[in-house]
Amino acid sequence: MGKNETPPSLDATLSATLAKRKKNHTIRKLTTFPSTTADFSSNDFLSLATCPKLRNAYLQELSQDPILTSHLGSGGSRLLDGNSTYAEDLEKQISQFHSAPCGLLCNSGYDANTGLFSCLPQKGDYIVYDEYIHASVHDGMRLSRAKETRFFPHNDLRALRSVLEQILEEDENIRNGESNIFLAVEAVYSMDGDMVPLQEVVRLRNELFPPPKKTSDTSGCSTNCHIIIDEAHSTGWVGPKGRGLVSEFGLENECLIRLHTFGKAMAANGAILLCSSEVLREYLINYARPMIYTTFMSYPNLAAIKASYGVLMSGQGDMLAANLRKLMRILYERLREAESALELGIEEKHLLRCPVEMPETPIFAVLSSEPKALAAYCQQQGSVVRGIVPPTVPLGTERIRVCLHAGNTVEEIEGLVRCIRAWTVQRKRELEKAGRGRL
Repeated sequence: MGKNETPPSLDATLSATLAKRKKNHTIRKLTTFPSTTADFSSNDFLSLATCPKLRNAYLQELSQDPILTSHLGSGGSRLLDGNSTYAEDLEKQISQFHSAPCGLLCNSGYDANTGLFSCLPQKGDYIVYDEYIHASVHDGMRLSRAKETRFFPHNDLRALRSVLEQILEEDENIRNGESNIFLAVEAVYSMDGDMVPLQEVVRLRNELFPPPKKTSDTSGCSTNCHIIIDEAHSTGWVGPKGRGLVSEFGLENECLIRLHTFGKAMAANGAILLCSSEVLREYLINYARPMIYTTFMSYPNLAAIKASYGVLMSGQGDMLAANLRKLMRILYERLREAESALELGIEEKHLLRCPVEMPETPIFAVLSSEPKALAAYCQQQGSVVRGIVPPTVPLGTERIRVCLHAGNTVEEIEGLVRCIRAWTVQRKRELEKAGRGRL
C-alpha cells in the first residue's frame, strides 16, 4: 500500500474475509423455518422439546418449589452468589442417576470442555484425542499447559495403540507414572453419527497402563492414562434409561470424567461434568475459568434440567428411544431403496451416497458433492436438513446431516427420501444435458 493510499476500513477487511467464504460456499447464516416443516436437523432426538408431559412437569416444578416461585436469575458466578441448595441437590441427583461419585454443573458443554481441557492437564502431561473430537476440546487444548497434544485417526484402535506406545517409549515420566495422559473421545460423533468402540479403548488402555493391584485411590481411575468421554450426543437415548454409553457397558469406574449435556435429547440447556472423585471436582471449581468467571444458570434453566431427568427416571425416555430405533431402520431402508432405484453411474455417484450399513445412531451422513443445494431443495419442500462442508467435515465427505427424532413420522421420512431422490434425478438430468452440450 502506497503512502497516500487510505488503509481499508475494518468493515472492508471483514467483508473481504466473508467474501472468501461466500465464494467457496462455506458462509454461515442464521435461519428460521415455519413450524409446519419436518425437523430432520435438530439434536432433539427424543422430541422432548415438544413433549406435553415434559412441559407440564416443568411448569409444575416451577410452581411447587419455594425458591423457584421467588427467584429467576442466579445472581452471579457459583463462587459468588450464583450457587444454591437447589443446584447442589440437582447435581447430586444427576450424579447418582449416572452412578458417579459427584458432578459439576456447567453453563454449556462448550464451557465444560474448554474449562476442563484448559486447566486439568499439567506441565509434562499429554492429551491424546480422536481426530473428530469436538471444537470445544480443541479450544480448551489451545489454552492447556500440556506438554504435547497428539491425535489418532478416527476410531482407529491400531493408531491409538501406536500413539500411546510411542509416548510410553519416549517419556520416562509417563512410564513411571509421574505424568499423565488424558485420552479424549466422544460416545457419539456428531457429524458421522458413529460410536467410539469404548470397550476396546478401555481394554487397550488397561493393557498398556495397568492400574496397580493395590491402591488407596477409590475412584477406579488409578492408572495415569485417563479416559475423558463426551456423552453429549448419547445422553437420554443410549444406555439404561438414557444414562449414556459408559453405563451401557458398565464402565463407570474406567473413566476419569464423563460430560453429559442437556441441550440435545434432554431439551434443556447446560451440562454436567461427572467426576470420578471429589478432589477432581474441587480442582475444577478452583481452576476451570469458564465456571469461575461466568454467571451461573438461571433457576428456570435448572428446573428444566430436573424435569427432563424426571422423564428419563420414569422410563418414558426408554419408550421414546425404542421408537427412535424403529424409525432409524425405516429411514435406512428407504434410503437404500432410493439409491438403488436411481441407478447412478460412476460419473454420477458423487451426487448421492447413502449409508451402506445401518447407522448406530439417529445421525445419518448422506454424502453428496453438492450438499448445500440438496439441503436447500429439501428445505423448500418442507424437510429441514443441513448441508455440511469442510472444514466441519473432511474434504470429499461433504454431506447432508439427517437427524432423526422419536417424534418424526413414517410419512415425514418418506417425504424426505422423495425430496432427496427428486433432487438427484434433477441434477443427473442437468449434468447429462451439460455433457451433451459440450460434445
